[in-house]
Amino acid sequence: METNQATVKSVDEYIANFPADIQDILQKLRKVIKEAAPGATEKISYQMPAYDLFGNLVYFAVHKKHIGFYPTPSAIEAFKKELSEYKGSKGAVQFPLGQPLPDELIKRIVKFRVAENEGKAEGKLKKK
Repeated sequence: METNQATVKSVDEYIANFPADIQDILQKLRKVIKEAAPGATEKISYQMPAYDLFGNLVYFAVHKKHIGFYPTPSAIEAFKKELSEYKGSKGAVQFPLGQPLPDELIKRIVKFRVAENEGKAEGKLKKK
């Protein structure tokens, strides 16, 4: 199910490469991320949709049987208990296709990442 990502230049293009049912899921995920991080900019990074606010916040990508959500190892660790029902790794979690996305959990993870990046940005400003 993966797309020809080498040619994708925007999140809209990325999403458009998938069947309508997957597009609906991706648009919903995109909306949740934007609501949790309204100041973030969208881009394609590592051939995936990515969100940036004082540095990278989160990425996502469609795979054959799941949507990979990549919020960094610190967020995976911080939400380890809530994410325990999903497959994952140090920096990623897999949301199975065919199951509803955990919108509220995703929103909390994105807000955690926003706070983390804002804290790092403030720390850098204080050092100057």
